[in-house]
Amino acid sequence: MESMEATFSMQSQTEKSQEGIHTYAAQWPIFSIAWSLRRDKTPRLAIGSYLEDYANKVELVHFNHDDTTSNFTTDPRLILDHPYAPTNTMFFPSEDTTNPDLIATSGDIIRLWEIQEDKIQLKSSLIGNKVSDHSAITSFDWAEFDTNLIASSSVDTTCTIWDIEREVMNAQLVAHDKEVYDISWGGFNVFASVSGDGSVRVFDLRDKEKSTIIYENPVQDCPLLRLEWNKSDARFMATVGINSNKVVILDIRLPTTPLMELSKHRTCVNAVSWSPGYGRNLCSVSDDATALIWEVVDPPGYGSTVIGGEVVEPAMWYGSPAEINHVRWSPVGMDWIALAFLNNLQLLKV
Repeated sequence: MESMEATFSMQSQTEKSQEGIHTYAAQWPIFSIAWSLRRDKTPRLAIGSYLEDYANKVELVHFNHDDTTSNFTTDPRLILDHPYAPTNTMFFPSEDTTNPDLIATSGDIIRLWEIQEDKIQLKSSLIGNKVSDHSAITSFDWAEFDTNLIASSSVDTTCTIWDIEREVMNAQLVAHDKEVYDISWGGFNVFASVSGDGSVRVFDLRDKEKSTIIYENPVQDCPLLRLEWNKSDARFMATVGINSNKVVILDIRLPTTPLMELSKHRTCVNAVSWSPGYGRNLCSVSDDATALIWEVVDPPGYGSTVIGGEVVEPAMWYGSPAEINHVRWSPVGMDWIALAFLNNLQLLKV
């Protein structure tokens, strides 16, 4: 297993090794991270707090980096008050600078916020539920193929498709037998979700009455908590079970059988992120305070869960000072990865 000392600058004792690691200390524990896609501004991230209180925060952070200097800049006017801890945060998923500069967040509901030069203000709240009036939103994904659409998952077993321009529900599906914990678009009108019932299900909005179970956790009564569809190669998705040290890679052409099981973390995996553009690299982060980068390839004897009879090894790894809660690969500067641990946002040069 190759360390990231050369590229990730894993060791922090020397001046040289600091070149690839940049840390911003927030005023509160960080739970969610998002990268902006806009190229008309310096690279921006949004970080959401995790406070066991009604009052939480989302802060905009700018990362200024060139050959000679690197630093973070913030503006107290660009910190928004958020009801409950934001379970997910996303910028408007387009590089087109003619689009509005928006952030979406989830918690008790989906909220859209408009970013202006000196403030962030609430633009709209997406409210309405056929199953229950008050139900926590566990996550959401903003569609790249139609930026008017957001798909959200909820503890009330439903997935909801929102039209953000009209501020209405396009559809609401009773998607699982138990709480739905994560959701991810896979392409035009197609999304997948994971649940407390331990299944990965794929839905097509052109036939809302049907879904396809492509994977079920072999551990009985064990929820699946995380799901990310590879936006660069829609054949592949990654999922993680509760308290599991494994990342399960699925190929939608081979339902029920994992393509790969990545099991080098020592304790539970908290988040995964596919690399944009390249499509075959995945970063996973864990309570074991490591970030591992994997190369996802079609193994010999296609469809086998082992490669050459050996356990799959990560291509690179990074050790942080504490348990890593979240990870997001930059969609614009594809050689940067953002991690969150404790109250720290850390950017790593891959």
